Amino acid sequence: MASIKFLVLSIAVASLASCGNNGDKKEEVTKKDSIAVVPDTFKYQVDQFSDVRILRYKVHGFEKLEPKQKEMLYYLYEAALAGKDIIWDQNYKYNLTVRKTLETIVSTYKGDKNSEEWKKFMVYVKRVWFSNGIHHHYASTKMLPEISANYFAELVKNSDAIGLPVNKGENTDAFIKRITPIIFDPKVAPKKVNLDSKMDMITSSSTNFYEGVTEKEVNAFYKSMIDTADKTPISYGLNSKVVKENGKLVEKKWMVGGMYSAAIEKIIFWLEKASTIAENYAQKKALDLLIQFYKTGDLKAFDDYSIAWVGDTASAIDVVNGFIEVYGDPLGRKASFESAVSVKDMEASKRIATIGSQAQWFEDHSPLMPAHKKKNVKGISAKVITAIVETGDAAPTTPIGINLPNSNWIRQQHGSKSVNIGNIVYAYERAKSASLINEFYINPDMNKRVKEFGALAGALHTDMHEVIGHASGQISPGVGDPSETLKNYNNALEEGRADLVALYYVLDQKLIDIGVMPSLEVGKAEYDSYITNGLMMQLARLKPRAQIEESHMRNRQMIAAWAYEKGKKENVIERKKTEDGRTYFVVNDYNKLRTLFGELLKEVQRVKSEGDYTAGKNLIENYGVKVDPALHKEILARYSKTGVAPYAGFIQPKLVPVMEGDKIVDVKVEYPYDFVQQMLEFGKENALLPVVN
Repeated sequence: MASIKFLVLSIAVASLASCGNNGDKKEEVTKKDSIAVVPDTFKYQVDQFSDVRILRYKVHGFEKLEPKQKEMLYYLYEAALAGKDIIWDQNYKYNLTVRKTLETIVSTYKGDKNSEEWKKFMVYVKRVWFSNGIHHHYASTKMLPEISANYFAELVKNSDAIGLPVNKGENTDAFIKRITPIIFDPKVAPKKVNLDSKMDMITSSSTNFYEGVTEKEVNAFYKSMIDTADKTPISYGLNSKVVKENGKLVEKKWMVGGMYSAAIEKIIFWLEKASTIAENYAQKKALDLLIQFYKTGDLKAFDDYSIAWVGDTASAIDVVNGFIEVYGDPLGRKASFESAVSVKDMEASKRIATIGSQAQWFEDHSPLMPAHKKKNVKGISAKVITAIVETGDAAPTTPIGINLPNSNWIRQQHGSKSVNIGNIVYAYERAKSASLINEFYINPDMNKRVKEFGALAGALHTDMHEVIGHASGQISPGVGDPSETLKNYNNALEEGRADLVALYYVLDQKLIDIGVMPSLEVGKAEYDSYITNGLMMQLARLKPRAQIEESHMRNRQMIAAWAYEKGKKENVIERKKTEDGRTYFVVNDYNKLRTLFGELLKEVQRVKSEGDYTAGKNLIENYGVKVDPALHKEILARYSKTGVAPYAGFIQPKLVPVMEGDKIVDVKVEYPYDFVQQMLEFGKENALLPVVN
C-alpha cells in the first residue's frame, strides 16, 4: 500500500528552523521538553550548497544510558549503515557506478582543487550524496553538474584508475564514454519518479524497481495475485524488482540469496547480535522475525514482524529497519530501504502520549461520516524518541514524525506506533532564523504569533498527524486497499487526510483541557503557517515552470488552495499585497477556516473509504498540482534574498565502541562536522553491493 508513515518537514517548520547558529556562540535557552541545554555551544549548521543546508543533531542523554543499551544501539547502528547501498541502487540502476566514480575523483584527483571548476564539481558531488543518487531528493528530476563533460573527463583521467568502476577490458576512455551520458545527458533517466497518469508511469520513471516492463503489465501481474476477499493481505511486491524473463514477468526478491544479498547478510549479522541482548522478550521476538523476513523474503513473515513490533511498547530502544516507504515507486507498491535507530525520551513523551490516550475521543468527535469512523481505535503507542542514526530513505533528509506499520489491516487489528523525533525537531529549532518569517508573514499579528507559538504549533501538528491522523477513519467493507483503488493519488490523499485531522483539532479547546496547549493562539499560529506554506513558501522548492509532483507538497497545496477557494465568498483567507508588491495571505476567520478543514477532511475520508478514484484525482489535480507561474517567480526571488536554502538534511552521529579484548564495555558518540568526509567514510566502510555496469 502507499506509505502512511512520514510527515516530511514542510517549509512551514523550516521557517522556524532555517539556517543560523553558524558558530559556537553561547546562548541561554529554556528547557525544551526533557532537553535542557544551558548554554548551547553545539554547532548545528555546518554547510550550505545549492538548495541544501547540512545540519547536525545531538543524541541528548546518550552518556546516561546503561552499557547494555549502548551496546545494543551500536549493533542496530551498524545494521542501519549496512543497508545504505540498497537505497542508492533502488533509486537508479547506475547510481552506485556514479557514486564510486565521484568518490574516486574526490579522493585521488591530482589536479587543482582550488579552481572554480573544482568547486562546481564538488557542489554536484555533495548534491548526489545528499540525494542518494543523481536525482533530486524531493523534485525527483535529474540533477546536472555545472561543469563541462570535457572537464569531467579530465577529472577522471587525473584520478587513480584503480578506484574507477570500469568493466573488464575497458580502458579509461571507454569508461568515460559510457558514464558521461549517465551524468550529463538530460534525456537519460530524466526523472526518478513520474506521477503523470497520462504517461506510462513505469517506463517514464528511472527508479530501479522495474526493468523491461510497462505499467499495464505490472498492474496485470499483481492483479492476478491479489485475492480481494482476503482480509489480511500481504503487501504484494513490497520487497522485489519486477523484470521480464523469457516473455514473462518475474520478481527478483530482496533477500539472502537474492538481490542485495551482501548488504542484507550484513544487516542480519548485526541484528542477530542485537537480538542476543534485547531488553525483553517482545523486542527479541520482533528482531528475530525481522531476521526471518530478510532471510526468506516472505512477506507473511514481514507482517508477523510488524505485528510483533507494534506489540513491543515497553522497550526504551526501538528500530525501523527494512523496506518501508513506497514514495519511490510511481505505483506506490515497492518500498525503499531505510533505518531509524532511537531511544525513548521518557519525559518528552508525556505530551504525545496524552494525545494518543484520547484517540477515541478525537475519532468520535471528528466531522467524518458515521460509517467512516472507527468504533474502536486500536492500540496507538505514542512517544517522543531521540534519534541515534538514520540511513537509507530516512537520511540525509529525515522525517520529524513516524507512524507505522503501513498495512491497513494490521493497523486496524493490532494498532500502530506513532512518534515525534524530538532531537531532530530540536536541531531544526536551534538552527533557526527569523528571516523567512519576516519575509513571508507580513501581517504583524501573524508574524508575532508564528514567532511565539510556531514551534509548539508545529510539534502538535506532527503529533496529531501521526497519532490520530493516520489512525483515523476506516475503509468501507469490500472496497479494498486504497493503494489499489486510488493508485498514484493515494499517497497525497493519505498525507492530506492526516494533515486535516491535525488541522481540525489544533484549534480545539480539547487540547487545552488535556494540558498539551496553553491557548488557541497556538492553533491560530498553525493555521497561519499552513496556509502561508501551502500557498506560497513551499514553491521555493520548485524550479521555474514546474508543477508539483511530490506527494507531501501536493497534499499541502491541495488543502490550502481548496480552503482558499471555498472560503472566498466570506473572505476567510485573504490574498494581499504590500506597497512594494509582495504577496501574502491573511486568515480573517479562524473558526470558519476550521469548518472548511472539517468539510475537506470529511470528503477526503469518503474518497479513501469508498475508493472514489475520480474524486480523489480531481482533488489532487485541480488543487494540488498546478502552480501560478507569476506567484512562483515572485516566491523564488524573495526566498533567495533571505539566504536560506529551502532543504535541510543531517550529518549522522558516529558510534564508537570501547573494547576490552573482544568485548564492548562502552560506546561513545561523536559528532562529525564534515559532510564530505562522512560520505567518503560511508563509501569506503559500508559499500557492500557490487557496482552495476
